[in-house]
Amino acid sequence: MHVFLTSVSSVTVIVLIMALGYILRKKKWFSDSFGKNISSLITKIALPASIFMAVMNNLTREKLLGLSTGIIFPILGVVIGYLIAWLTVKILKIRPGRRGIFMNGVVNANTIFIGMPLNQALFGDRATTYFLIYYIVNTVSTWAFGVFLISNDDPTNLQAPKNQPINWKKLLPMPLVGFLLAIVWMLLKLPVPNFAGETLSYVGALVTPLSLIYIGIVLADAGLNNMKLDRDSTLALLGRFVLSPVVLIILIKIGAASGIELPTLMSQTLVVQSATPMLAVLPILANEAHGDVNYATNIVTISTVAFIIVVPVLMGILQFI
Repeated sequence: MHVFLTSVSSVTVIVLIMALGYILRKKKWFSDSFGKNISSLITKIALPASIFMAVMNNLTREKLLGLSTGIIFPILGVVIGYLIAWLTVKILKIRPGRRGIFMNGVVNANTIFIGMPLNQALFGDRATTYFLIYYIVNTVSTWAFGVFLISNDDPTNLQAPKNQPINWKKLLPMPLVGFLLAIVWMLLKLPVPNFAGETLSYVGALVTPLSLIYIGIVLADAGLNNMKLDRDSTLALLGRFVLSPVVLIILIKIGAASGIELPTLMSQTLVVQSATPMLAVLPILANEAHGDVNYATNIVTISTVAFIIVVPVLMGILQFI
């Protein structure tokens, strides 16, 4: 009961900051470009700084070896998720223009704007390195394969699907570059000057509040009154909030039975990240591929609102697993 109440309290804090962004956007305090501006600030500057300092403060060579074992589970979870989502698309005949969006919605999570603040609120700095495991897998899954699925589901060009080359700039975004740089820095045992460490820490502290304000702006622009639950939206939400965490829990249990026992905090972090809302960029990717933008916006909006209920319930369940 204590864990459930703690998670409710943590989610309440997140919701209140999101509500602040929502209200201020509705009151026209923020210009149309403000959301895009803070998105760039978070992904290109604040988050890399936060991740760099998290690695330097929490990771050692020995811990790094332990993380290499843990990464197997989210990788397998993503692969299984794609297979089940693909079968669902085929069996239930989800229409062109929604297929790639649906599979991304089931498998890929909003690790930056929701996952990182949520992880911080629930587990604190000690779980940041575990968060990075899921972040890496999710990033590669999204930009190396997820985007490919959406671009090849263009309903205006189904007879000649475009085989998009891998966009290495997106596959190696600045947060991941910050992580890789920190790993090299740590392995070489290079010192971080005090002024640099403090500067990066202050800048990194912007991630949580700005991310949540950004989500509030996204919700205000999407319009909460436009949400609707049709068959395809319901299936995507079940995939994101039920299938993904259940698959990961089963994999972790199988690993434990096989002698691969993950630390409790790592298991909890990975499972919670697997049940975070859908990618905020789905509507943008859908628009570029002439897909169903309304569907993409709908599932992103609903999943962002629904996680408020999902996370406390999931945290309560994890105590019995």
